[in-house]
Amino acid sequence: MQVLGLRLDINRAAAPAVALASIGALAAALIGEHWLGIEPCVLCLYQRVPYGATAAIAILAAILPLGRIGRGLLLALCAILFLGGGALAFYHVGVEAGWWTTAIPGCAGELPADLTVAELQALLQDPPRRPCDEVTWRLFGLTLAAYNTMLSTVLAGATAAAAVHVAKGANR
Repeated sequence: MQVLGLRLDINRAAAPAVALASIGALAAALIGEHWLGIEPCVLCLYQRVPYGATAAIAILAAILPLGRIGRGLLLALCAILFLGGGALAFYHVGVEAGWWTTAIPGCAGELPADLTVAELQALLQDPPRRPCDEVTWRLFGLTLAAYNTMLSTVLAGATAAAAVHVAKGANR
């Protein structure tokens, strides 16, 4: 395949591209949190897990001496993880929009009324994160969870297509 006049070997480039995309998404989340001061909620933190997992799996797919089927299966697993991450991000969009409430511990942002002194002391050591339904940042009317839904879905589709291409051993 030719891209900008350069020959691109999808069979060799797919796994490193997936790893770079995942690491890039994690880097963007960490930059937003630590440099831009965007405080993540519990659901925001959970949405990082698929990116970490796909980065690790894609790195293994890139460096291990796997055949086309093995590499294709690992890329397919990455696509499934991206799809799961997109579903979790969409769930978060629904929580933010008030379409549904969440039962995930730590998302409420409120302290229970019946806390013991020991439980309150433990909470003071590790204060609760912001509520999951509280939007702290928007761009063009969309929240970070909405952008993550779109990114995860696009990455799932592209990675699934690459997995099929690699597993079939299609012509370069």
